[in-house]
Amino acid sequence: MEILINVVTFLLFLQADMKKLLILFFMLFLFIISCNDSKQNKPVAKEEQVAIVFPNFDADSAFNFVKAQTDCGPRVPNTDAHKQCAQLLQNKLEQYCDKVLVQSFVTHTFDGTKINCKNIIGSFSPEEPKRILLASHWDSRPFADNDPNPANKDKPIDGANDGASGVGILLEIARQLKEKNPQAGVDIIFFDAEDWGTRSGQNESGDWWCLGAQHWAKNPHIANYEATFGILLDMVGATNATFKQEYYSTYFASPIVRKVWGKAYQLGYKDYFVNTASNPITDDHVYVNRLAKIPMIDIIHQDNTTGTGFPSTWHTLQDNISNIDRHTLYVVGTTLLTVIYGEE
Repeated sequence: MEILINVVTFLLFLQADMKKLLILFFMLFLFIISCNDSKQNKPVAKEEQVAIVFPNFDADSAFNFVKAQTDCGPRVPNTDAHKQCAQLLQNKLEQYCDKVLVQSFVTHTFDGTKINCKNIIGSFSPEEPKRILLASHWDSRPFADNDPNPANKDKPIDGANDGASGVGILLEIARQLKEKNPQAGVDIIFFDAEDWGTRSGQNESGDWWCLGAQHWAKNPHIANYEATFGILLDMVGATNATFKQEYYSTYFASPIVRKVWGKAYQLGYKDYFVNTASNPITDDHVYVNRLAKIPMIDIIHQDNTTGTGFPSTWHTLQDNISNIDRHTLYVVGTTLLTVIYGEE
């Protein structure tokens, strides 16, 4: 507008004829149009942050994977149910993964029982140097020593939450990884013989828990195996589960704890992934950290109201499929997928 006023004033001052006036107005019109075009054609700056695109975690599929394991029965080493489930897990990983390896080994429990065990391992993009290690144990407790009914204390448990829930989530993640490969390579390990530790109240010297993880950490499936970080799942299927920041996880791998809990907070899962430190738990990740030197965290349900520090179904016959919650599976699975696909 200011330009127009100045031009008109100038023309009046010169007392130009109509022809000159029309020419100058036409030139002014072209100038204004060119200014508007330059503004419209100015490139728009792209957003600096690009949203992470990852597959949707299917909680129903994960639940079915949990149920498929419990349908086999208690997965106690040396039993038919154990053999049946091992074949099931191997078949599923072969369906989804680029490479599958079964690490068979024989070991002894605290009570001298000789057991035949299998660590079942599936890999995506095995040639990729940057790797993420995901794990859960697939065996179940041979005796329900924490059951309130004394008659049940020598019975094996289904282990729907304590073992099968983590495996179910990782099988669903494997199914998703087959559809869309992340940039980092991923290894999934189902550790055996995690849960044949000493009975409740019994003190035995020695490392009697997590026998499969101990064997793998000393004898990795690939010589000099390395991973950028690892995530262990244990008891991740109960209703309204709370996952505190377990002591060994923060001691060995605090950046990974912050990464995972940070993703969970961004997704709105702060009621599940609680920003609170917790007691040390002897679990598979301890031996992966100590022996294999891979920074690994443990996502594990802890409950201070039960007297055991774990869910009320822990090491009881109530640890069955009826107590598995699909939404909890979804929360944990979605958090892991966000972490995996966020790696470059």
